[in-house]
Amino acid sequence: MYIALGLFVFVLLVFAVSAKPLVRWLRQREVAEAMQQFRSRREQLEAKFFDLASTLGKPRDVRWTTCDWQPEVSFARDRESGLITAFASVNVSFEAIAGGDMEDVEHVGLLRDGCALFHYQDGQWGTGGRVVFNMNPRDAIARFATQYEEVVA
Repeated sequence: MYIALGLFVFVLLVFAVSAKPLVRWLRQREVAEAMQQFRSRREQLEAKFFDLASTLGKPRDVRWTTCDWQPEVSFARDRESGLITAFASVNVSFEAIAGGDMEDVEHVGLLRDGCALFHYQDGQWGTGGRVVFNMNPRDAIARFATQYEEVVA
């Protein structure tokens, strides 16, 4: 009986010591897989993003005309949920909707920098069409450091 109890305690000890490195390794593997999948599906994700973002009505009283994708992409993990998020650099241009509040604003047509957000969940990338304006990907992650921690492959 003491041998079985000793063996059980030993197995628990081995598990306790190896659990943290195992979890870290699994998380790094997930990040590498997510990054590879993002790069291979990026064109489709960009199209989906533009379709969705341009129908949300944000900013108000403007129409999305172009979304020029820049090469910079940074990845971060949500500190609470653990979800991986891609911050992709974009330049967006708009035009005012006739009769709207923005019709007489001359700066509406200027190119706006920002980063488009994509989320990796259950092995798939998706988007809600959200863009963070006036920030590049690294600045956005730094700005939201309480919510995200940057990850690298």
